[in-house]
Amino acid sequence: MRRRIADIIRKTAKRILEDPSTLKVSVTLKNLKDFLEKTVFEIEKTDHINHIGVVNGLAWTAVGGDVLKIEAIRINGKGTLQLTGSLGDVMKESARIALSVVKTLIDTGKITVDHSIIPLSVAERESAIAVDASEVYKRFDLHIHVPDGATPKDGPSAGIAMCTVIASILTEKKVRADIAMTGEVSLTGNVLPIGGLKEKLIAAHRAGMKLALIPQKNYERDLDDIPDEVKNVLEIRGVSRIEEVLAALLIDV
Repeated sequence: MRRRIADIIRKTAKRILEDPSTLKVSVTLKNLKDFLEKTVFEIEKTDHINHIGVVNGLAWTAVGGDVLKIEAIRINGKGTLQLTGSLGDVMKESARIALSVVKTLIDTGKITVDHSIIPLSVAERESAIAVDASEVYKRFDLHIHVPDGATPKDGPSAGIAMCTVIASILTEKKVRADIAMTGEVSLTGNVLPIGGLKEKLIAAHRAGMKLALIPQKNYERDLDDIPDEVKNVLEIRGVSRIEEVLAALLIDV
């Protein structure tokens, strides 16, 4: 902020020196781009288009909160998991935990799988015998990516977003684009509290999100720190289980 203000002051001084008749220079939102040539930090507005395999995660950064698009695709394979996007060890662990959680939900029937997406062998097609739902994660390789790849990312708050993007890919269901989320997840599916909630919710508000899902413990103890202009526009909902998250986010194609 100090550097940006210094830029404005230098350009203001230059204008006055170039035109001594200038007694006053006004800097407003309309002409700010004349003083600052490029936007340093910008949060992209949501396009409100629901996609399969794209979720809005919320992150804390040194300059405030941000909305992270987490993307995933599935490829015919043997159930491996590939992670890209300059992720730190903690985020990589979150992704692996999320995959195990989603597998458990599929095995217990809490997530419904469209069997038509499961690739079948010739013998299986000829026998017309239904394959088990668990084959959906055994016959696909998953690739999860968090743009921008040049920016390092880490922290224990992406678990529920990772679960959602994996579940979306394996169930062929779209994810609501107007919802953002933050929260870690345990192996048993509990949503765990996080830090940096204020900055994350401000980012969700600036991105035009309709709803933000946060851990129930943060909802109970941290909402007093959130600015009223955010709480008056953004619906904030506390969740304690991953099943609640998926029920709110996943919709049929």
